[in-house]
Amino acid sequence: MTRAIYTKCDQPLIMGILNVTPDSFSDGGQHNDPKRAVAHALEMVAQGADIIDVGGESTRPGADTVDTDEQLSRVIPVISALRDVLPKDFPISIDTTDSEVARLSVIAGVNWLNDISAAEDSPDMLTLAANHHLPIVLMHRQGKSATMQDNPHYEDVCGEVFSYLSARADEAIAAGVPAEHVILDPGIGFGKRFEDNLELLANLSTLCRMPYPVLLGTSRKRFLSAICKQDDFSRLGVATAATTALAVHAGVRIVRVHDVLENRQAADVAWAICSA
Repeated sequence: MTRAIYTKCDQPLIMGILNVTPDSFSDGGQHNDPKRAVAHALEMVAQGADIIDVGGESTRPGADTVDTDEQLSRVIPVISALRDVLPKDFPISIDTTDSEVARLSVIAGVNWLNDISAAEDSPDMLTLAANHHLPIVLMHRQGKSATMQDNPHYEDVCGEVFSYLSARADEAIAAGVPAEHVILDPGIGFGKRFEDNLELLANLSTLCRMPYPVLLGTSRKRFLSAICKQDDFSRLGVATAATTALAVHAGVRIVRVHDVLENRQAADVAWAICSA
């Protein structure tokens, strides 16, 4: 059984990013050996990560698609090793849009699903989540990873993104996923202009009023690089933490980050203030 996602009195959850890819935008190749990946995951848990999110396909702008077999060769050894060393109910998430990768990852020990296509690329993802009683993250993305930043356009970015997520949540529930297992992600940086990202962040509280927990992923994103004039993405941990504090104040339940320690602290301080 998966532990409960959250209750009203819980502190926000930190999802630690574990990319086992050669080409992710800020940490590609650093953890694509299973031993290094497991060591990094355990370090993130020690720093306060509540969930480990394993991904075998880069979703950076311009990234090429990775086929099922290649994704599996990257993620399954890591998931199996993590399940051997983490508590039985510790949340391990698979970051994929491929339902076959997700299915075999569940067999290996995954108990969360994170789908940046909101289960549109593989509709079977919703059935998998329903049948195995798994939380599933549904994210908004305009276009595919390879082309999503070519010319994104919105008339009303918040209205369009929030309406899309509401519709995908309805689809998940219709497929048998309990409402408490549906998690919404506005998809910062995924088919969004600089100003779109800022507008979504400024209006997070509106999304958080929907009857689903919200996950936010701003970690080391390009819009932070632009604001901070910092081209080294690995040095954007503090900038990410600023958005984490904002997100917690708005009601976000889960933040997905590379730099766990800084963001754990930011989330805890923001939560303490909001709870006073």
